[in-house]
Amino acid sequence: MGLQKMLCCLFVAACVGLISGSLTSCDEVRKVFQLRQIGPVKSLPERPREGSDLQVCQSRNLTCCSKKMEERYQVAARRDVQNLLQTSSASLKFLISRNVAAFQESFESLIKASENHTNLVLQASYRNMAGEASGLVRELFTDVGLFLLGSELNVDDITSRFFDALFPLVYHHLINPSLSRVTPGYAECVRSARRDLSPFGAAPGVLANQIGRSGVGGRVLLQALHLGVEVINTTDHLVFSRECRRALLRMQYCPHCHGLTLSKPCMGYCLNVMRGCLASMAEVDPHWREFVRSLEGLSARMHGTQDLEQVLLGVHAVVHDAVAHAQRNGPHLSAQVYKVCGRPSRQPAQSVSGQQDGASIPLKAFIRETGNSLATRRKEFLNSLRLYRTFYGGLADQLCVNQLASADGLACWNGADFVKRYVTPPPPPPCSTMERF
Repeated sequence: MGLQKMLCCLFVAACVGLISGSLTSCDEVRKVFQLRQIGPVKSLPERPREGSDLQVCQSRNLTCCSKKMEERYQVAARRDVQNLLQTSSASLKFLISRNVAAFQESFESLIKASENHTNLVLQASYRNMAGEASGLVRELFTDVGLFLLGSELNVDDITSRFFDALFPLVYHHLINPSLSRVTPGYAECVRSARRDLSPFGAAPGVLANQIGRSGVGGRVLLQALHLGVEVINTTDHLVFSRECRRALLRMQYCPHCHGLTLSKPCMGYCLNVMRGCLASMAEVDPHWREFVRSLEGLSARMHGTQDLEQVLLGVHAVVHDAVAHAQRNGPHLSAQVYKVCGRPSRQPAQSVSGQQDGASIPLKAFIRETGNSLATRRKEFLNSLRLYRTFYGGLADQLCVNQLASADGLACWNGADFVKRYVTPPPPPPCSTMERF
């Protein structure tokens, strides 16, 4: 312990000696200036000089800085902090961006699986019309996918179009399978009559309500995550005020003018400067906390009828039941269609051995792996995001503690001198204002 104290005292004494006027060479300053690519070395003085022309790094003693160097150092100080901001937020940005892509991929995979399962159910229960219906099913799920990704499609319109187009197929293949090929005009009349006749019972309204309620949750989740990335991008690129740029220069590079290229600012001094310069970051903090809470609340509501995965994987059952309802009410629907559209031409009765009574075929539940469910993915994401709940409120302190400042108890730069201990902090720089791009 005694040896450590002695070495520390010798280091402080050497640094104080540099500041008090014993600076004899600028070689180390030149080396660091080149290494950090701060600017052309031709702007460096060959030997220590008087610094009467300096604006920020002023000193009564000899200095290794010129006014041109001071300007370069100010740009470097700003760049260093912006790089630190981007580095600090990189893991948060990656977390959100990765999950945006993952949720979109999950939605697409879920929609495709639901489409395939719906087609399989129709093939098993109503194979006579399944081939023609597959195009309608594909269009339905394509529109649902577009809705989830943010399009302006209306869910009621999506489901109405599907059931409108489905009714002529059901009428032709299941209710009146002995009809000759239905003309386009007659099929259009049947299609148009669907909303008045309600052949599918409550199914269209049920499906629209389920997709609407659950789909809005998934849609808002994606929009919120995109917003989170935008917030990070905005706070990563801040324009510091003139006062703040000068304060960063004084804190980070003025020691270099004295030959102290390895020095770090005192912790208290660093906190004063960074809390002031990143004041607008702290203002983001309550909004960011609320953003995280809102995502937690949204995720908590996405269950039951608002569970997108459960709803989409249940579409096949709603469609199957809708067709079965129309088939059970076939005679009544035929009479109603005759009133609206007239009687179509007939051919002699044909074999309909391929027809199946869908109500008699048990539906097989779609099996999903719990570990790959949307609920599991949301839970894992939120558990990771909670670690960043206080990110913006503690960013200035985090940068000082982890990157910028000297550890407590070690010799450090206080903005004017190299000291063993930061006793009386200078007043914080007037740099609490910051502008965004």
